[in-house]
Amino acid sequence: MVIIRFARGGRKNRPFYNIVVTDSRNRRDGRFIESLGFYDPLETKGETLRLNQDRLAYWQGTGAQLSAAVAIRVKEAAKQVAA
Repeated sequence: MVIIRFARGGRKNRPFYNIVVTDSRNRRDGRFIESLGFYDPLETKGETLRLNQDRLAYWQGTGAQLSAAVAIRVKEAAKQVAA
């Protein structure tokens, strides 16, 4: 199954997540098919979430599932675009 989830980056006490499309059997930070954006939870001044909506729609159209954490962020991004 193909899943869209976070891949952790950054350093100790300074997390940074890439949003990636990967096979669900791969490791969290392992091999991935495509990178769709990033999420920086500690960023206060600039952009905390960047997501390629076109590619997200494409992958969801092919049956890729969102992880629970990514689903929350996608919902937040949709609210920001609507506001």
